[in-house]
Amino acid sequence: MHRTGMTELEVILAVARRRSFRGAALELGMSTTAVSSAVAGLEARLKVRLFNRSTRSVALTDAGRRYVERITPAIAEIRSAGEEASTGPDTPSGTLRINVPQGAAFLLLEPLFSHYARRYPQVRIDIVSESRMVDIVAEGFDAGIRLAESVPQDMIAVPLSPDIRMLVVATPEYLKRHGTPKHPRDLLTHQSIGMRMSHGGIYHWELESGEHKLQMDLPVRMALNELAAIKQAVLLGLGIGFISEWFVADELKSGALKPVLVAWCQPFGGLRLYYSGHRFVPTRLRALIDLIHELRLAKK
Repeated sequence: MHRTGMTELEVILAVARRRSFRGAALELGMSTTAVSSAVAGLEARLKVRLFNRSTRSVALTDAGRRYVERITPAIAEIRSAGEEASTGPDTPSGTLRINVPQGAAFLLLEPLFSHYARRYPQVRIDIVSESRMVDIVAEGFDAGIRLAESVPQDMIAVPLSPDIRMLVVATPEYLKRHGTPKHPRDLLTHQSIGMRMSHGGIYHWELESGEHKLQMDLPVRMALNELAAIKQAVLLGLGIGFISEWFVADELKSGALKPVLVAWCQPFGGLRLYYSGHRFVPTRLRALIDLIHELRLAKK
């Protein structure tokens, strides 16, 4: 890590992101002792505790959360200014931090992020996958990626994918054993592979045909919070699943999975890259936005 007068503040932000002194030390290339000393020194000068520590976890206090929310945008601006001063305003550099939904990083690696990495070798790409919605400004991300319906209204959104459709899918063998549903009510006799949401509940399948809209609360044989694991459980014939068509495209093409109730599976707004319009857009993010537009045009 380049040592500047911002070192302590960078440490605070890293500990807040990683929720770990050791994780922050690894990210910053510092010793755990140096990270702990930096936090303790700033807390002493501010005369307030920023983190609650235990043997198992590190979490922001209320005062720490407010402090991090206030300094994050300012630190991002200062960091971007320093990067541009050292490399030039037209050369993307530094670290591009993107928050994406679980399962999306794999799908976006080719062609978007792999193309970006080859074109801009001076940029380090840091992609964090998680199911919960985060405040990308407060948590130090350049941008986020979510479904159109989940993008906060005060953010600028850039279309990243076509409309998406969730499909009810199962293996041919499963359908042969348990029967093929002809109507959503038939699903109540099936065992489903459920998606465990970040709040702890199970995702309700949303099916729609014409004016009829249903939220299905199905018997759950297995609940998982990773899309790849859900797909694997369905492929193993453990139950019927509700998965993005994009995520199971290869399995649908090969016949390993078959869709059912297709007329009840309506498309909705796809993935969007989003970022704050209330702060400076760093060159590295502007380059990503330009690449998204370029790749989208290339597909037409």
